[in-house]
Amino acid sequence: MEFSSTSGNPVLVKTTTTPIIPSSDNLSSSSAPVISRYVNQKRRDWNTFCQYLRAHKPPLSLPLCTAPHVLQFLQYLDQFGKTKIHNQTCPYFGVPAPPSPCPCPLRQAWGSLDALVGRLRAAYEEHGGNQEANPFGNRAVRSFLREVRDFQSKSRGISYKKKRKRQKQKVPS
Repeated sequence: MEFSSTSGNPVLVKTTTTPIIPSSDNLSSSSAPVISRYVNQKRRDWNTFCQYLRAHKPPLSLPLCTAPHVLQFLQYLDQFGKTKIHNQTCPYFGVPAPPSPCPCPLRQAWGSLDALVGRLRAAYEEHGGNQEANPFGNRAVRSFLREVRDFQSKSRGISYKKKRKRQKQKVPS
């Protein structure tokens, strides 16, 4: 819409424009490739982990990184969590929807940690790490994630039972 003036008084005139719709011709090889959300997240997680290794005292190189370093990283990330995890002494321990706030800490949710470890495990191998020596796939890391899942399940009163796939029903012929 524009304003037009014929006799000194402004008049609102409706104008129409055709929107520009990108076609496949406009999006040729000059545009950047579309990167998936997963790949972006994996790259950000990898950069965060590498930054953590550089800030470690003493700084660690990737080949020297072991499962205990991964566990330290996961525990470091807990301070940035957004999920209320009740302590065993809290009156709301095991209550799924507490009626009032409590002083229990905010921590990383188990699902977030599990997904993070999966992305870092893939990124480690993409950056030249040996699959057998991958610290993110270590038994200690898997055990830690299992313990976090079980404790958070009890703390929040939420079941993390793995859902079984239904068997296909046989159609009688």
